[in-house]
Amino acid sequence: MKVLEAIQEVQIALLAAMLIAGCGTKLMRALRTGSLDEGFGPTALFPMRLRRPMAIIVCAIEGGLGLGLILTAGHRTWQVGLATSVRIGTGLLFLVATTALIELRQTRPDVGCGCFGDFSTAPVSGRTVARAALLAVAAFATIGLSPISTLPTGAAALEMLGVLVAELLLIGALSPEVGEALIRLGYSEPCEVRNVPAARTLAVLRRSRPWRRYADLITRDAPVDVWRELCWRYVVYPASYLSQPAEIVFAVSLQRHRRAVHAALVDGATGLPVPWPPTQTGPARPLPRSLGLALRS
Repeated sequence: MKVLEAIQEVQIALLAAMLIAGCGTKLMRALRTGSLDEGFGPTALFPMRLRRPMAIIVCAIEGGLGLGLILTAGHRTWQVGLATSVRIGTGLLFLVATTALIELRQTRPDVGCGCFGDFSTAPVSGRTVARAALLAVAAFATIGLSPISTLPTGAAALEMLGVLVAELLLIGALSPEVGEALIRLGYSEPCEVRNVPAARTLAVLRRSRPWRRYADLITRDAPVDVWRELCWRYVVYPASYLSQPAEIVFAVSLQRHRRAVHAALVDGATGLPVPWPPTQTGPARPLPRSLGLALRS
């Protein structure tokens, strides 16, 4: 296998991985923040009303081109035009991204590129622009590549592996996200200081088993009180207990994983805990000590 052909074939997998990863990390940030355009650098170049649709369009194009590169890698004769269109589209996307990053660096030097969601918060630098330009060249280099029908073996496989490793090292050197990822892998933010929006806590609560078990007792959709103590957020809903006013206090863990949810029923007049109605009883789970202290205070 010629070195040039090996370089071309490596670009297909590399570009597809970059595009799908970029789209996936943006979607993950959208799920976390509730907004696809939040923190997405290039949208800062557009008027406010256009930022959200442009962010959606860019993410969809990235995902579509990434899948297109994979699906057309082994194209048949009649698919040559489709494969060429996908590869030209990929090159144009990275070319536009390069010019957008240059403009963003000049007009909004405080904004990150948003290329990989939460990992791309650092201000746009020359390395970020060079990476986008490199990927544009890589995409255009795949135009005219013959179909990839079988996996290489022996010397050809080693040749492709060497090309892939060299290019990954180059892209890694041009990617500020690598440093951010290493920092996050080595640092776990304590739950006591984590910034967890109340809306996310309510979403976790409404998906929990205690919510499904006791929702019939709740008499109002919105909570009457919400407060936080260290690694727990407490949410209070008005309820009806044996035709008497009561409140259900949910304690929702703010841990990154294994988000436990506990519940307690209290009398609406005295604020003292009362037993659950017979129809609402289930396997008892011990309340966190902080919830017990909160109910007694």
